[in-house]
Amino acid sequence: MTHPGEITRRQLIRRIGLTAFVAGPGAGLLSGCATGGAGGGSAAPTTSIAASADAKNPFGADAKKPLEVVIFSGGYGDSYARDLHEELYKKAFPGVSIKHNATQQIGTQLRPRIIGGDVPDVLNNSGPDSLDLAALAAEGHLADLAPLFDAPSVDDPAKKVRDTVTPAVLVNAKINDRDLVLNYTVSHRALWYNAKLFASKGWTLPKTWAEFTALGDTAKAEGILLFAYPGQKGPYYQLWNVLYTAAKIGGNQVLIDIDNLVDNAWNAEAMKQAVTAWADVQAKYGDEAYFGLDHTQTQVKQLQNELLFYPVGSWIENEMAKDKPADFEYAIAPIPDVTAADQMPYGAIQVGVGENFVVGAKGKNPRGGLEYLRIMLSKEGARGFTEKTKNVTVVNGAAEGLDLPAGLMSAARAQDAAGQNIITDARFEGWYKELFDYGTEQINVVMAGRITPERFCANMQQKADDVKQDDAVTKQTRSQ
Repeated sequence: MTHPGEITRRQLIRRIGLTAFVAGPGAGLLSGCATGGAGGGSAAPTTSIAASADAKNPFGADAKKPLEVVIFSGGYGDSYARDLHEELYKKAFPGVSIKHNATQQIGTQLRPRIIGGDVPDVLNNSGPDSLDLAALAAEGHLADLAPLFDAPSVDDPAKKVRDTVTPAVLVNAKINDRDLVLNYTVSHRALWYNAKLFASKGWTLPKTWAEFTALGDTAKAEGILLFAYPGQKGPYYQLWNVLYTAAKIGGNQVLIDIDNLVDNAWNAEAMKQAVTAWADVQAKYGDEAYFGLDHTQTQVKQLQNELLFYPVGSWIENEMAKDKPADFEYAIAPIPDVTAADQMPYGAIQVGVGENFVVGAKGKNPRGGLEYLRIMLSKEGARGFTEKTKNVTVVNGAAEGLDLPAGLMSAARAQDAAGQNIITDARFEGWYKELFDYGTEQINVVMAGRITPERFCANMQQKADDVKQDDAVTKQTRSQ
């Protein structure tokens, strides 16, 4: 029996699996680089593998051919791949050899290899050093995943894989209208805080910006920062935060226009208001020392109750599980109302899919790579991932009955309260990596007070214009 306001695990999984994505899913995690959406332009042909008649081996993978898997060892670690997914692959193909490579330097390690024609079969492309997927697609490096989505599922050969995952997976798989990317996890991005600290102090979540800054004054008197983000490694957390705040003020069209390289999209009033609001918070309630910290150092500071709110996604709970003290309970807080006329009401949060995986079209074993992803999308593969990482996957129903942590339950309740008011992802992160990387540099500059919010918007607009005018960059568009 549940009490009013509580939800069951079954309800949680149903909501995460089926209802979260109506108003604009998608995005990568800390993980991850956002990709998705239909796009114009052309790209190099991708490897497409016809399915075989064998439902147990639909891609005709060679049982004796070695497989190489490269995993980003960030918030999720790499045990889920090494000890679970790779073992399931070996069970399907006894005696097969798998080369496992875990790293936090995806781009640094793989760029020279890709240039030299030495491409891994499966790649978890995540983290601050992730590869530019749009560029890889344009060069024909990404295998077509349409055969994967049309293949029989591991659990029920009568069902296609595409019918076992949340529809957001299919929306966000596309680069230039081709299914090239598998996003594997569900994430919630907003502000995260310590629910136990708030309870002990008798504080309530601020719903307006005036309440937010008033809490900042209260916390400051006790030596606690209202807000911080990692300026040294992870400034894109704050870029996300500003973008989502702009969407809350002006509606999702603000981000859609930015993604579509619409003229003056970055100079929209909602964007200026969002940057101004957060720059003011940094100036009045922040600490410039955090510009020199990475994400782990900043997250430890929060565990020590040195800061209240931190802009991140729901992977944070697992990432800091080993360091989290007993008196800390992760919970999610929506962005407060910035103006009285915000287009999206209080409670709007960003919900999407992320943590992307691709198969190397020019690798030694792309058929095995597709089969590896199919195994990942089995209920055993997905449930095991959730058990190891405490994060839910995109596979419908795979996590039912599991004991999910407090932070994820908090996120589910916030998602339920948001209803249709879901903040969309900013897909230019995956479409135009040069623009996103420039944004992660500029956000530190404006937050440190070295340029005005107006100059930040102007600089971003100039960079967006440069991308728009560059014929070498494949352009993409979205309508929602």
